[in-house]
Amino acid sequence: MGVTEQTPIVAHPLRVLDQWLSDARAADVPEADAVALATVGGDGQPSTRIVQLKRVEDDALVFTSALWTRKAREIAANPRVSLLAYWPTLGRQLHVTGEAVLAERELAIEMFAGRELSRQLQAIVSRQGEQIEDVNRLRDRHAHLMKVTETPPDCPPDWGAIRVVPELIEFWSESEDRMHDRLLYERDGQDWRRTRVAP
Repeated sequence: MGVTEQTPIVAHPLRVLDQWLSDARAADVPEADAVALATVGGDGQPSTRIVQLKRVEDDALVFTSALWTRKAREIAANPRVSLLAYWPTLGRQLHVTGEAVLAERELAIEMFAGRELSRQLQAIVSRQGEQIEDVNRLRDRHAHLMKVTETPPDCPPDWGAIRVVPELIEFWSESEDRMHDRLLYERDGQDWRRTRVAP
């Protein structure tokens, strides 16, 4: 790997993030859009799971979720969240903290329509996180719907798009000599403060 070049400083960190995602896809990194999402419950207990980053907007990151899930309930109670992405083959890591907000219904409908039919039907068949007796019953119902469904289903009313508006973003680039490059962006009103920090 050698000595890593410093991440270039640009005015807006989401432009760097967009480029890093493009680099990961171009390098055929498995699950390049996967990020760990950390939320905190009402009891103060943190929980983390992997979600797919669906879109990088001008000032937010977007993922989707059924709104009955634990992550959605915890976000409704406490919108402070953290995201972490790691691309080991590229020697890159991304850390984001910010506030999650439920996006407008129109975006949820658009993103649901963009899913493969099998994923649309999965969202209808499986109430993610609820207790079940046998997962094979869900598989059977899903397989049946895949055979008989002639038109894509409508977006369920309890399925949504969630925006994370970042307040802090850190770009970490691995270096063989352990002098990793760490570039930190912190929101300052409409602008961003940019700082390099020691590895």
